[in-house]
Amino acid sequence: MADPERFDGVLLAMAQQHTGGILELLDTFFSFLERKTDFYTGAESTKAEKLVMTKFREHQRKAKKKQEDQAKEKSEREERKRKKEEKEREAEERKRVTAEADSGPKIVELDDEEAAKLKQELEEKKKKKESDETEMAASADSSTVGDSESDKQDEKKAEDNDSEDEDEKEEDKGKLKPNRLNGGDYENYRWGQILSELEVRVPFNVSFPLKSRDVICDIQQKRLKLGLKGHKPIIDEELHAKVKPEESFWTIEDKKLIVIHLEKVNKMEWWSRVVVTDPEINTRKVQPENSKLGDLDGETRGMVEKMMFDQRQKEMGLPTSEEQKKQDILKKFMEQHPEMDFSKAKIS
Repeated sequence: MADPERFDGVLLAMAQQHTGGILELLDTFFSFLERKTDFYTGAESTKAEKLVMTKFREHQRKAKKKQEDQAKEKSEREERKRKKEEKEREAEERKRVTAEADSGPKIVELDDEEAAKLKQELEEKKKKKESDETEMAASADSSTVGDSESDKQDEKKAEDNDSEDEDEKEEDKGKLKPNRLNGGDYENYRWGQILSELEVRVPFNVSFPLKSRDVICDIQQKRLKLGLKGHKPIIDEELHAKVKPEESFWTIEDKKLIVIHLEKVNKMEWWSRVVVTDPEINTRKVQPENSKLGDLDGETRGMVEKMMFDQRQKEMGLPTSEEQKKQDILKKFMEQHPEMDFSKAKIS
């Protein structure tokens, strides 16, 4: 298979729709082979079963090997970290001992010529100090006038700067300040974003636990529709920009909350709203993880943000942004299907 991950989104979406668990999902797959192919009848009676078991054992071996490799890598990483911390502690201890030794009292013997020179320097410093104190007392009154004039100049500069800020922000007047997720908080839902995707969280005030069959969620490239069957949609509008429907999905959290993940087509821009009828946020006030990235252009900034995040995650032995996204999908699916055993399930 050229790219083993290219169907992950489709398969996970299918899995979410099978409330009966893994058995129902497998039943759907094998039923498809029975109804739409000659998989069971096209060859010897035992060939199909052998083929299935061959592939099963092949991927089972890969899963076990991967688990062993990850455990080994984690152990090596922890050992490297331990050695690094030990070296840092040793270096700090050496530095502390050296500093204590250097700070101790030192006795230097001077000859007659050096002693006379040192005495002269001390007397000159004393005279200079007395002279400076006299000058400061004499100029006390005149300094008051100078300080007043300086204060006026500082006030004028501050007023000029405020005026410049107002001119720069004129086009953003009336826009909302982003929330801590770089999105907005509206009456019916709240949303947040990173450069590559959006997350929309819609709570439903219902007296029953939500099931997938109760929800209507239609994600198109330029339109989003969400609501409960038999009720007026909460959202049914044109999106602010294009998304990738095949990589977007929705889940149910806490039995009353719909969470929609929208994968952006343009991963180098901040959205000012989810749908075109929403109030806009001020994207100039969006705060990425590292504020210094604001000096970069949009494309470079997005690439650096993702690279920095993934690098930090790898150094700490944590999943990258793509791995985290897949793990979150699996976690939500596990929460919806507690009857299934996912103790050894991993998505890479």
